[in-house]
Amino acid sequence: MISTVIYGEALGKKYRRGLVQSNSLLRDSLGRVLRSPLRALRRQKQESFWALKDVSLEVREGEVLGLIGRNGAGKTTLLKILSRITQPTTGWAEIHGRVGSLLEVGTGFHPELTGRENTFLSGAILGMSKREISSKFDEIVAFAELEKFIDTPVKHYSSGMYVRLAFAVAAHLEPEILLVDEVLAVGDINFQKKCLGKMGDVARAGRTVVLVTHQMNQIRRLCHRVLWVDAGTIRRDGNTADVVGAYEQAMAGSERLEGSKRPDGIKARFLSWQLEAHDCERHTLSTFGQVSVSLELELIHAVTSAVHGIALFSSDRQLVWAASRQGISLQPGTHNLTHSFPMLPLKPGSYQWQVSLWDGGEMLDLWDCAPDMIVATDGHQHYLDEWNGILNLPTNFALHSAANKID
Repeated sequence: MISTVIYGEALGKKYRRGLVQSNSLLRDSLGRVLRSPLRALRRQKQESFWALKDVSLEVREGEVLGLIGRNGAGKTTLLKILSRITQPTTGWAEIHGRVGSLLEVGTGFHPELTGRENTFLSGAILGMSKREISSKFDEIVAFAELEKFIDTPVKHYSSGMYVRLAFAVAAHLEPEILLVDEVLAVGDINFQKKCLGKMGDVARAGRTVVLVTHQMNQIRRLCHRVLWVDAGTIRRDGNTADVVGAYEQAMAGSERLEGSKRPDGIKARFLSWQLEAHDCERHTLSTFGQVSVSLELELIHAVTSAVHGIALFSSDRQLVWAASRQGISLQPGTHNLTHSFPMLPLKPGSYQWQVSLWDGGEMLDLWDCAPDMIVATDGHQHYLDEWNGILNLPTNFALHSAANKID
C-alpha cells in the first residue's frame, strides 16, 4: 500500500529584513524605542515579510515531485522546512523516512574533515552502519571523480569538487527521501547529465524525491507531479505537462510583453498569432495531429510581390525550421496568413515563432511572436537526457522472433 511520506499543513515562514546599520550605542537605540514605541513597531512590521504562507502539500511514497517558480518564490524555504533546517512560523510538517538533503553547497559537511571522513559522517547522520557506508564508498568516490583528493580536507575543495562529493553521498547512501535544490548548476555539463541519470535511477528504485530546479527539461524528464510556487504560495499543483506548460507560458508572456511593442508609422504590422488544432489552446500545442499557425496581419499600403518569412526557434535560440512564401499580393486591410502542418513533433518546452514581411527588398515588419509557443505533449524519447533530440516522435515497436523449423 502506497503511503504518504511527506505531509505539510498551512506552512508559513516569516523573516525580518536586515536592520539598517547604525553607529549609535545600544542605549541610544533603546531610548528611541522608549520615546516612540509606535514608530519602532511600524518599522518592525515593514521589515518583516512572508517567504512562505499557507502552503499545504502531500507527497506519496515513491513519488518524484518538482518545485518550480521564480527566484525568491519560496521553493528553497519550503525544502529547508521539510529538511528540518528551518522551523516554520506557522503550520507543521512531518516526514516519515530517512531523509537525504542537498540544498546548497556546503550543507552537511565539516570543512576540517576529509572527503572520506565526511562521507562516513553523512552516512552516520542518515542512520547507516559503517559496513553499509563502506560497501558504497568506492562507488561514491568514483561517481564524484575525486579519487586523488578523497583524503584532502574539503575546505580545500573547489565548489565543483564540493558539490560532486555532496551529491554522490546524498544519492548513493540510499535515503528513503531525497531533497535536492538547485545545486547542480555548479557542476559542468557532463556531471549534470550524470546526476540526472542517477536521480532517474533513484526514482525508478521507488524512493521519494523532491527536486527544485529552473531547468524545465529536468523537471519534465524526472517528475511525476509539479508544484508551482509563486510569491510564497502554491499557484498550481498537478501533472508535470500541465503545470510546466502553464508556468512557461506565463513566464514567456511577461518576458515578451515589452519586446512585442513596435513603433508606429510602419507600413505593415503582425498583430497576433495562435494555434488552430483539436484540443489545443491558442498558444499551447498538446497534440501530435494536424495543426495550423494563424497570423493576423495589418497592411497599410498595397503590396504586389511581397515575401513572407516564418521561422521557429527553440528556447535557446536554435533555428528549428524556416520557410518563405514569394509573390504575395495584398490590398490594404487586415489579413490572415495560415501555415498548416501535418504535425509538429517537437519535444516539450518553449518555442518562439518569428515572422516577417518584405516588399521590393524593404522590410515592412519583423516580429518575434508573443507569447511563446508552449509544447505540452507527452515525451517519446530516450530516458537518458543526453540522447534527447529536438524531435519528439511517437513510434510503435514490435518484436518478432523467427519460429524454429524442424525438418
